[in-house]
Amino acid sequence: MYKKQNKHLLFHDLGNIDYKKCWDFQANLFNETVALKKANRKVPEIQAIPTQNHLIFCNHPPVYTLGKSGSMDNVLLNEQELAAKKIQFYKINRGGDITYHGPGQIIGYPILDLDNFFTDLHRFMRLLEETVMLTLAEYGITGSRIKGSTGVWLDADNPAKARKICAYGVRCSRWVTMHGWAFNVNTDMHYFNYIVPCGITDKSVTSLHIELGVEQVDVAAVKTKLKHHFATLLEAKYIIQQS
Repeated sequence: MYKKQNKHLLFHDLGNIDYKKCWDFQANLFNETVALKKANRKVPEIQAIPTQNHLIFCNHPPVYTLGKSGSMDNVLLNEQELAAKKIQFYKINRGGDITYHGPGQIIGYPILDLDNFFTDLHRFMRLLEETVMLTLAEYGITGSRIKGSTGVWLDADNPAKARKICAYGVRCSRWVTMHGWAFNVNTDMHYFNYIVPCGITDKSVTSLHIELGVEQVDVAAVKTKLKHHFATLLEAKYIIQQS
């Protein structure tokens, strides 16, 4: 294993982008990173090229994605009904169950080589949750975790009130990650009526604008906070910001 580490992040804000187009963009970065890691194992350490780390922000037109361990029973619309409501649907290669992506969310896709930071997937998932929890704290909202349920929750200690504000699902191979989080900021919540979010039947979902009691939250400000906390927790620095 080569020992060169790169703790810099390339940031990409792709705006509103078709899910499949963004998935392909992620996959290209992921495959390039994996290929470079394989190549580095065949050369002396001095010749190894450090892998690059990426953070993508975007949002998508309405789409449901079903993870590898998900159940089609949690999709409450058939193919014709999805088409009529102009909602896309994809089975994808991340963990987790059914998730909604759409306008009003900040979706984060970290494409990281964890060999540059730490090789602990559990720690990585908790870091992603902590990124959103620290951001919520800046708005006076306490986000927390529920044991056995990935995500960021509000009122997690009260089963009658517990609600998810950010969902997560990742893929990791050779310590390279892809996929990430869907953070509800100004989200139209009626789309969650057509699925069983994350396969959880006894808890609800919410959005930052609902919790703050406002029509719209400044998305650019939330992005700035998320970017800062993500890099700080990783002890990384941004080197390029594309908009």
